[in-house]
Amino acid sequence: MFGAIQTQNLEYLRYARGVNQTSDLETLVEHWLTLPDVAERLDVIVTRVHNMIKDRHLLDVRLGESNTRYVPEAFLTEAGVLKSLRGTIMVLEDAGFDEAEIVRWLFTEDESLPGRPIDALHAGRKTEIRRRAQAMGW
Repeated sequence: MFGAIQTQNLEYLRYARGVNQTSDLETLVEHWLTLPDVAERLDVIVTRVHNMIKDRHLLDVRLGESNTRYVPEAFLTEAGVLKSLRGTIMVLEDAGFDEAEIVRWLFTEDESLPGRPIDALHAGRKTEIRRRAQAMGW
């Protein structure tokens, strides 16, 4: 049963029932930060944020008519970048997800968790989330 639910969720997440690539993300994620905002929160220069994105410690998504790069605020904690995020991003990329699909998966409610994968990562349940992410690739 778990595999059937995952396959159905994967199809929904990948194709988002006909919506464009990122329009649903603007409402799915509650709070977004621009790259300069992320730099300010982390007390680093903006080029360091670009490097964090390049090194997959963070993900950004282009949103709006201006195509501005944004990072979900939930990717940060009071101590910095959510430590369990990078490994989870890498597992989802290995499963064939792009940036928008990863954000969509992390912020979509999952009845079998219960809750959203991003909340489970904040709660320290990275093993369970990565196991589920790995299964998405099969």
